Amino acid sequence: MAASRGPAHPRGGDWLSVGEVARRSGLAVSALHFYEARGLIRSERSAGNQRRYPRAVLRRVALIKVAQRAGIPLAEIAQALASLPQDKVPTRADWRRLSHQWRAELDARIERLVRLRDQLDGCIGCVSLRECPLRNPGDVLGRQGPGARRLEPG
Repeated sequence: MAASRGPAHPRGGDWLSVGEVARRSGLAVSALHFYEARGLIRSERSAGNQRRYPRAVLRRVALIKVAQRAGIPLAEIAQALASLPQDKVPTRADWRRLSHQWRAELDARIERLVRLRDQLDGCIGCVSLRECPLRNPGDVLGRQGPGARRLEPG
């Protein structure tokens, strides 16, 4: 099946409806509206006041999805995408630059998760908050004095 061309736009070029972007990206229309409200993507309005997205938005949405899947917070994704032109397809070099920015934080997060995973085995049957490396590492709470120190569970 051949790819359909988007609806014409007064500025020319191929523009996609919100439904077509949703279908091709695998995202819900509401997610696209959310991304747009957060400044991650942009649309223009047609003469009939319908959203129209430049074709380059598909690569931008793919980049957002990959970054989210890697655990990058949306605010950091928005900050990184602000360095890219809205109507230009992000290139391989753009992705390399963005992923390099996130690499140190991802490595640190992986290291924390590995430590957490490795400490979980010691939690089975643990009933001592004084010795728990996850809830009270190094008995920090005990050094703060007697009584309850945490009000919320978890």
